[in-house]
Amino acid sequence: MDAEEHKLPLSQNPEWADVTPIPQDDGPNPVVPIAYKPEFIETMDYFRAVYKANEFSPRALQLTHQAILLNPGNYTVWHFRRLILDALGIDLNEELEFMSGISENNPKNYQIWHHRRWIAEKLGADVASKELDFTKRMLFLDAKNYHAWSYRQWVLQTLGGWENELSYCHQLLEEDVFNNSAWNQRYFVVTGSPLLGGLEAMRESEVKYTVEAILRSPENESPWRYLRGLYKNDPKSWISDPQVSSVCLKVLSAKANHVFALSTLLDLLSHGFQANQEFEDAVDSLRPSNSDPPDSDLAKAICSILRHVDPMRVNYWTWRKNKLPLSV
Repeated sequence: MDAEEHKLPLSQNPEWADVTPIPQDDGPNPVVPIAYKPEFIETMDYFRAVYKANEFSPRALQLTHQAILLNPGNYTVWHFRRLILDALGIDLNEELEFMSGISENNPKNYQIWHHRRWIAEKLGADVASKELDFTKRMLFLDAKNYHAWSYRQWVLQTLGGWENELSYCHQLLEEDVFNNSAWNQRYFVVTGSPLLGGLEAMRESEVKYTVEAILRSPENESPWRYLRGLYKNDPKSWISDPQVSSVCLKVLSAKANHVFALSTLLDLLSHGFQANQEFEDAVDSLRPSNSDPPDSDLAKAICSILRHVDPMRVNYWTWRKNKLPLSV
């Protein structure tokens, strides 16, 4: 198809003269018919015709391109495009290039990400680096794009490319330590990379890294959650590691941004941590002057303080306090 023919409406294009378009069937009396643009109506009418005929041809492939530009979320068009690509043996590296332009304008389109995954799976490990670079570009545009993160994790697990992933997570956290998606990805790498030895092998260095992040921004919930995750299914190590209780004490002693330090200490106590007098004094110094009479039990005292300093979750801290055993 030359450039002039491509510009013509399909109904006037000689290449499509043998095709009878199939109109959309909305029934005899549609209640609220959609006011489609003429170009969309024509394109989809011809698409229905080639779809019904199972026509796997270059012109049908080009037609899916036009249909996708008009509606990138049409999963039937994407499915048919995959059938055509398979049938014609099209170079899928070229398809990836086509996808990149479409993706940047539709970064959260399920069909586009699924199609890209289908291509990458067929091309194999050779495109792992290219696909990781692609997700970097997408995450630069939106660091919280779930589709990009999900696809990146699939690439790592299926095609490889783990070598620099921990460094990439570090880079993102250096740029924004509040990027909870980057913290989530870091945990995914630490627990899933075949190159790092697993969570236990990485725990000591990761705890040190996380404690430093907490001390820089103690009001940031993400590293506190990450720290807890480093002891998943191992509460004994969690309550016995002095780095965990120490960072709580340091933040409490600073008397600012201590909500997550208090809640972490409460969890430690609930799992059997034995606090010394330093913790008692640090918590007592945070008690508001207008608060209820002081509790002799440290865990209950923490809940009382949290009811004042974290009013958004006052009912939760009341519930936690009521659920505490007589002696924690």
